[in-house]
Amino acid sequence: MPSSKAQHVTRCLVAGIVALLPLGGVVFAIVSLEGVLTGPWRDKVGWYFPGLGLLLALVVVYLIGLFVTTFVGRWLWRWADRLLERTPLLGTLYQSLKEVLGYDSTRERFFRGVVAVPSDQGHEIGFVTGEAAGPDGKPNLLVFVPSVPNPTNGRLLLVERARVVELDVRTPDALRALVSMGKTPLRP
Repeated sequence: MPSSKAQHVTRCLVAGIVALLPLGGVVFAIVSLEGVLTGPWRDKVGWYFPGLGLLLALVVVYLIGLFVTTFVGRWLWRWADRLLERTPLLGTLYQSLKEVLGYDSTRERFFRGVVAVPSDQGHEIGFVTGEAAGPDGKPNLLVFVPSVPNPTNGRLLLVERARVVELDVRTPDALRALVSMGKTPLRP
């Protein structure tokens, strides 16, 4: 009989830990972010209260959003955007992030579409980056198949168009699903 009580207590303790871990992670992230945001000035002001850093961050993000939706704000944002694009090294990173996230509609997109590529285990999610002639001289798709959970690593495949299945999924949604290892569903 004592073993069943011990099993019951152990099962309940493990269930409680499993239930509290995500909540603890969220609390830890919020407390850490609050510490980073308020660390340099928190002790210098007498009117600090917990959560002030996050509240101020939300207000700043809102004000930036409000500013860039005005005529002058859009003009200044385009100017800053062009300046960032011309900056050596940083400009390449900035432009690549905009293209991958689908924010840059003025240029040809980095990924032209999301496809399913056949593999031994079923299908893998891939991103069409372009076209190239195959060994037989016929046009093939260049498909980047990222690794999970780090989509910056992966492999580039030369695949016949008939072997891939085009998916009705936006690139940012597919990247989000890859980074979350499938926990974020793909929605058309």
